[in-house]
Amino acid sequence: MELVLEVEDADAVTKSALRRASGDAEMPAAERAQVESAVAEDAAEALAYLVDPFDLVGQVPGVELQQASWSSERVDYDPDSPDWDLDEDDVEDEDEDEDEDEDEDEDEGANGG
Repeated sequence: MELVLEVEDADAVTKSALRRASGDAEMPAAERAQVESAVAEDAAEALAYLVDPFDLVGQVPGVELQQASWSSERVDYDPDSPDWDLDEDDVEDEDEDEDEDEDEDEDEGANGG
């Protein structure tokens, strides 16, 4: 699963994350300070603090979240550009697998295998 988001108001995301952190009475003060510092510096950190991957898929029948990770980068998004073909990674992986299979066949032939 891959998710692409456009953050239209980074300040709003940051403020929301800071409000949530400051309102969490169960969070130790040292941890709260660390969270507040991280979300204030980076909107991606703020978003990661606000969005719980389990909440996204927890109620989907037949799905069990095994692992979730975040990565982010700033890019100029153009949905009409061929560079944004979300299935592109899958096609490259299939092509690489086919190339590896061909290489193995050639090696076996050269080694008499």
